[in-house]
Amino acid sequence: MMCGVSRNLGITDAPPAARAGRPGWRDPRLWIGVALVAASVVAGGRLLGGADDTIEVWAAAGDLGEGQPLSRADLAARRVRFDHDADAARYLLVGSELPTDATLARAVGDGELVPQAALGTPADHLLEVPIWAPSDAIPASVGAGSTVDVWVTPAPGARASGARLVLDDVVVIAAPRTDESFSPTGNRQVLVGVRDGDDPGIGLALAAAKDDRVAIIRQG
Repeated sequence: MMCGVSRNLGITDAPPAARAGRPGWRDPRLWIGVALVAASVVAGGRLLGGADDTIEVWAAAGDLGEGQPLSRADLAARRVRFDHDADAARYLLVGSELPTDATLARAVGDGELVPQAALGTPADHLLEVPIWAPSDAIPASVGAGSTVDVWVTPAPGARASGARLVLDDVVVIAAPRTDESFSPTGNRQVLVGVRDGDDPGIGLALAAAKDDRVAIIRQG
């Protein structure tokens, strides 16, 4: 009786629900997912590998002048990525030993990577000339790497208007302080590098130094 009523009301039995089956190994959606995962793994590996693809190179910790002796105190480590190993070999790598008596053959600016070609020894590039002068005739800021002009005056303490320029734009290799020198008069020695060993100004400067007639002016 009840079954008849149900048919009369238009109510029919619902079909059983179909369960979603797991995708088979031939399902293209499965392979697309695998490909996406693999691509992300490869991309991540390249990204992480590229982050470590740098080496440490020495750079100048400040402005370094031509002829200046080079030490670790003058250098700062920088991490750099090079496209080719040959490019990296052109520079001074951290971990490499500095050559004995390393001296700069050219000026290197603050922060600039130090190239191997910029290194040498004093004998290779400049003639070392020791110049003695009264301490008050040498700026206190003069030190290794400074560029100076060497002037000779007609007489000790003479006016600057009578001075003569004998060495122009020479680099200071070393400049010990007065208490580090051996002069009994308190004069200070400045060791300069002259490129031309035949420069007549060398003789004039050395002769004038004996009479305290040398004045040094810093250029940089």
